[in-house]
Amino acid sequence: MSDPLEQSARAIVQHLQEAGHLAFFAGGCVRDRLMGAAPHDYDIATDAPPGRVQALFRRTVAVGAQFGVICVLEGGAEFQVASFRADGRYVDGRRPESVTFSSPEEDAQRRDFTINGMFFDPVREEVVDYVGGQRDLAARLIRAIGDPAARFGEDRLRMLRAVRFGTGLGFDIDPPTWRAVCVAAPAIHAVSAERIRDELVKILVHPRRVRGFDLLDECGLLREILPEMEKLKGCEQPPQFHPEGDVFTHTRLMLSLLPAEVSVPLVFSVLLHDIAKPATATVDPDGRIRFNGHDRLGAWMTEEIMTRLRFSRREIDATVEAVAQHMAFKDVQQMRVARLKRFMARPHFTDELELHRVDCTSSHGALDNYAFLQARAEEFAAAPLIPPPLVTGHDLVTLGLPPGPRFKEILEAVEARQLEGVLRDREAALAWVRAEYR
Repeated sequence: MSDPLEQSARAIVQHLQEAGHLAFFAGGCVRDRLMGAAPHDYDIATDAPPGRVQALFRRTVAVGAQFGVICVLEGGAEFQVASFRADGRYVDGRRPESVTFSSPEEDAQRRDFTINGMFFDPVREEVVDYVGGQRDLAARLIRAIGDPAARFGEDRLRMLRAVRFGTGLGFDIDPPTWRAVCVAAPAIHAVSAERIRDELVKILVHPRRVRGFDLLDECGLLREILPEMEKLKGCEQPPQFHPEGDVFTHTRLMLSLLPAEVSVPLVFSVLLHDIAKPATATVDPDGRIRFNGHDRLGAWMTEEIMTRLRFSRREIDATVEAVAQHMAFKDVQQMRVARLKRFMARPHFTDELELHRVDCTSSHGALDNYAFLQARAEEFAAAPLIPPPLVTGHDLVTLGLPPGPRFKEILEAVEARQLEGVLRDREAALAWVRAEYR
């Protein structure tokens, strides 16, 4: 039995066909079905022009009528219904300046890769393949339709999509297609930062992220999108702490050690945690390599990079904090209880702890601080790391203390003793304040 999403998509296709039009499933949903995976969405292609699509369906939105795309609302879901088209000249490396409605054969030829260029008729249960997509799907191959250079010249984002499909599907990239990506990589800047970011995130959060990272590096897209990463190559590290090699090798190894499921801040903090090492590298007279302040400068650089790529404020703040704090983990066993609890109570501590784990595992291999923090997490689990305050500013006013900047100092001192178990209730805390600050 098909799922409700597919049932709704089939209903749209059937209604178009009953009205005398050609209509098929198109693109990625066909590829996914042939691979035995459930599509997350369904696109539909038809010879019905946009106006006719709107006339045939009660609830529609003209999301891209100039390109022949109408959104049809059916069964509580949205489906893009696109008229078969041929594209005019591409002038900006992203979109055609005009389109003409055409045949399914011509429509297939304008698409990016053969595995995405197939149609499926759900009424007749037939695959309609004008581009050899079934052959390449069986061969596990990413191949551009027609001339690869022309496809990437039309839409520069397709280069990143080639890497994403190679990563996500685990397919090889056809050699002529790959050569065209390598040649055209410097032109990726024609694409908006937001679209580049979206593709980059999809590549790096995928469990096969190391393959994606390698493909980005080999074709030159990594150098174009994150030029700061190039300086990590050949940036040597002290061998007594980093026997694995230079900073680039260390970063790649850390990516390989991450779990399958990762957050955006975690994977980007791994990618960028040592981004400032080349800029801070010094060598002592005895030959010892140092990177003093690379955490602070790295946090600043991380903010600059992620802002440039239009990440959300939430993702930027979490990643910057992880980069800024990644060296603090070496001191956790010397922290007083109050400071340690505050350190562990920060909102993204779990991701930061994972960053610390892969940082250590990929270099010197010492995980004593990681084990210490895990043990403390179990020890502190019975109660909130930061419990409700025993004393408030209102209490200080009631005690007769004059409001001012010193209130913050007093409240933090009370909280520190509360976290360390010295002050356990409100009465004891108030008595301590009276004695200490009368």
